[in-house]
Order: sequence, then C-alpha cells, then structure tokens
Amino acid sequence: MGAVAATCASQHPLGSLAYVTVPAWLVWRRAAWLGARAWRPVAAVAAGAVFGLLLGAHLLVNTSLTLGYRVGPPAPLALGPWLAYDVGANVLAAECFFRGALLDRGQRRWSFGAAAALSTGACVARYLLDPLLPGTLEVAAGAAFYIALLSVGNCWLYRQSGSVVPGFVAGVAFFAVYRLLHHVR
Repeated sequence: MGAVAATCASQHPLGSLAYVTVPAWLVWRRAAWLGARAWRPVAAVAAGAVFGLLLGAHLLVNTSLTLGYRVGPPAPLALGPWLAYDVGANVLAAECFFRGALLDRGQRRWSFGAAAALSTGACVARYLLDPLLPGTLEVAAGAAFYIALLSVGNCWLYRQSGSVVPGFVAGVAFFAVYRLLHHVR
C-alpha cells in the first residue's frame, strides 16, 4: 500500500492522503497484532501524546536557539503531505517494526533493557540513513539524540501498555511538531 500511496502523492497535491488509508484500515480492522489492549488504555495513549508533544517542544526550542531554525506554521498544502506520510508510513512502519516486532521478540529472549537498546539502535540507524535528512553533522547528531529519546520512550510505552498505539501517537505528535521547523538561510 505504501507504493500506491507514494504514487498517488506524486501525481496529485491531495494524493498524499492515500497514506492515511493504512492506519484507517488498521483501526477499522482493529488488528490483533497492535496489542490486545490497544483500544482500552486511554491513559497510555494520552501519555504518548504528551510525551511526543513535550519532546517536540524541546526540539523546537533547541534548534531555534542553536541551529538557526525558526518555528512557524507552513502552508497547509506543504504540511498536509508530510503529516499524511508520517501517519501512514513513517511512524506507522517504525512502531510496527521497531516496537511491535523487534522489541517484542527481543524482550522474550533478553531483558527489557537489552531489547530496548536493540530496538533503539536499529531505529536511530534507520533515521540516520534516511536520504531526506539534511547532511550536516549538527542535524545528524540532533536527529540521533531525539530519535533515540523518542524510541526509548516508545519502548517504555509499549512495555507498559502492550500496544504500539501509544508509541504511534507519540511519534505522530513529535513529527507534527518537527514539521513546524524551517531553516533560516
């Protein structure tokens, strides 16, 4: 479905909404692998939202003070495709793979700390290899720091709730705030 969504996004300005079909389908199906308690813990989902927003706010303050970024709302047509991508591909895939598969399997074999370290290390490596990440050392160091914090927090949320949903909400909240950054040239 990701390839179809990417094709739709490249063909029409509103085509990026196709990314949202994947999480919408999962919610409709209430996929069992999202965690048995995925739909009950309102507190865990709220904790994920607060965690993602606070981490994103910290990112905004630090990058605006140190790296010359400014904070401001982009045009809705510029922000919409990125948010749809984050919801339907970026965060969804990261949570399902790094927490739902890798962490879950790892903590059955090892301690939670070792499984979280494996999940976080793999997640940070994935983001550092992303060709869309600007290639400066400062941005790479910041990305590694914030993705590591987000990943460890999402591992903890997964352990507490038994579901990837709170981590998914945290990731969406974090990336929504991240999309408010603009580099001043």
